Amino acid sequence: MIKSTISRIPEGKFFGFITGTRKNQDYFFHRDDFNGFWEDLVRDVKVGIPIWVEFETEESLKGLRAKNVRRMDHPND
Repeated sequence: MIKSTISRIPEGKFFGFITGTRKNQDYFFHRDDFNGFWEDLVRDVKVGIPIWVEFETEESLKGLRAKNVRRMDHPND
């Protein structure tokens, strides 16, 4: 499992991006990949709360994708 933070969720969309470990490389994730309340996640990202997540990865046709994304209270959880 990888731990990182959500970098952005575009307004009105049902997907987002998690900060990658390499420069300019983020992980795409869809709402269906997130294990939690999507509306709470979007609200917290919008107000600037750093959101730590734990996730698995897979290669897709468009690049790296996060799956089984789970919100964490702290990066050491």
